Amino acid sequence: MPTLPDLLRLRHMPSPLPAWRAVLAVLLVAASCQAHAGKTLDGIRQRGQINCGVSTGVAGFSAPDAKGRWTGLDVDICRAVAAAVLGDGDKVNFVPLNSQQRFAALQSGQIDVLSRNTSWTLTRDASLGFHFTAITYIDGQAFLVPTKLKVTRATQLKGAQVCVQSGTTTEKNLADFSRSRKLGIKPIVFDTYEAGFKALFAGRCQAYSADASALASIRSKESPNPADYTVLPDLISKEPLGPVVRRDDDEWFAIVKWTVFALQEAEELGITQAQADAMKSSDDPAIQRLVGSGEDMGKLLGLDKAWSLRTLKAVGHYGEIFERNVGAQSPLKLPRGVNRPWNQGGLIYAPPVR
Repeated sequence: MPTLPDLLRLRHMPSPLPAWRAVLAVLLVAASCQAHAGKTLDGIRQRGQINCGVSTGVAGFSAPDAKGRWTGLDVDICRAVAAAVLGDGDKVNFVPLNSQQRFAALQSGQIDVLSRNTSWTLTRDASLGFHFTAITYIDGQAFLVPTKLKVTRATQLKGAQVCVQSGTTTEKNLADFSRSRKLGIKPIVFDTYEAGFKALFAGRCQAYSADASALASIRSKESPNPADYTVLPDLISKEPLGPVVRRDDDEWFAIVKWTVFALQEAEELGITQAQADAMKSSDDPAIQRLVGSGEDMGKLLGLDKAWSLRTLKAVGHYGEIFERNVGAQSPLKLPRGVNRPWNQGGLIYAPPVR
């Protein structure tokens, strides 16, 4: 029997033997329909949990509650992946990391996935050895200012001292914004997220700049009195946030990516956490694929047929995750805005699970 390399060579040679071509086609199709689990997943299964890098505390995205349980949109993404690959959304070890630590932790293998309000940029995607898997929140950089200053637009911050965290896209965006508009903003840089906003509250700067979602969290959860601070409406950047993995394991990249896409497509199709099991009786093939009653998509990822059903039962679809953590059902009450699905006028658009 010829080996696959032999057949691949024959594929590019004129041959009077159509049977060889038929055998080759069968082998290639078979190879394409099976997925190797990958070394990252092998390690996760051996230890029995996913190591997930999160923030040191950003309400709505990743922060421990009063009982020490991690909650937030970024946290739920890791729980969804754990449900898909380990059958239990609680099999996650959350590793809190600051902005300076997060990339080194992923590069070194300390964590399997970074789900920590991290912006997708060319530099990070092309030079750090990472894959950004999907967009889980579309954000933009803004400013938090004391209400008493009566500042209503970002361009009124000319010559202002602005607190900002080092080692972030925020620091570079602030410099670009100031230079392009000749504002002469004076950045006051801090190593940690907490030190920056505490400096604002102490009066050491006239504004604090970060992602608008983070500023809403700070105003709601950290400020002495939320009414004393205002998030300015201007956004000075694009900040597509999402989970990140190393480039050394394409199988793991596919699993994390398609877990997010499954959550997003489930919202498009109306598959809620409470109704996921009941929807197995649906006649819609797209729904059947997501709840495990139709075509088996799991085998292409090295998983079983019920992988996406488990994610939905563990955390709900993307809209449920959003509303619970940062939306109308949360203290932040952030509007869906562009984070609505494409079929509801938003920009969240998942490739089809098929």
